[in-house]
Amino acid sequence: MVSRIRGLTASAIRERLRDTRLPADPVRVDIASDGHDWPQALLDSFTQPLLPSAVLVPIVERANGLTVLLTERAADLKHHPGQISFPGGRMEANDRDLVATALRETQEEVGIHPELIGIAGFLSVLPTVTGYAVTPVVGFVDPAMELRLDEREVAAAFEVPLEFLLDSSNQEHSSRNYRGVDIPVVAYQFASRRIWGATAAMIIELQKYLLIK
Repeated sequence: MVSRIRGLTASAIRERLRDTRLPADPVRVDIASDGHDWPQALLDSFTQPLLPSAVLVPIVERANGLTVLLTERAADLKHHPGQISFPGGRMEANDRDLVATALRETQEEVGIHPELIGIAGFLSVLPTVTGYAVTPVVGFVDPAMELRLDEREVAAAFEVPLEFLLDSSNQEHSSRNYRGVDIPVVAYQFASRRIWGATAAMIIELQKYLLIK
């Protein structure tokens, strides 16, 4: 697998995501056939109407390799304080589509202008226990970007080598009790930061798209 990871280039990633599309319905998540073995406790939580949202999976082409930009959420946020995430949020009425949502939220949270982002493709919609249907939008970010963090939402931003995230040997597998049910949890430990939850699930989904045989 390592050789396949190291062989990935920006052009190869664009090619492998070339045929991906935005969901026709941003809140339609086909839980029964999305390839996940969802515990009943999670299935029950997904029955509520889901709110459409999007995140940007920002890939940066550095001189020493591809990296992924992640954020650390502010400690006083209502949902997931202090956790590691991709920039993004809920779709608003003025957003043309979910790409617009991801780009707007990225600019608001970390200050990257949409003109500095080239969209490469999309990952499968992910339902969350907080009631969102999240569409990950994969994009390449100009390495000359200058970050301006909205400190009300973002405590820090940092880059992780894509090679690290795509290497399954860096995954830590455990379980977490949710509504009395133990559900599997995958996490990555990168330096002092722990990447888990929906963000880790999106990274694993990205791995499925990029490391095709």
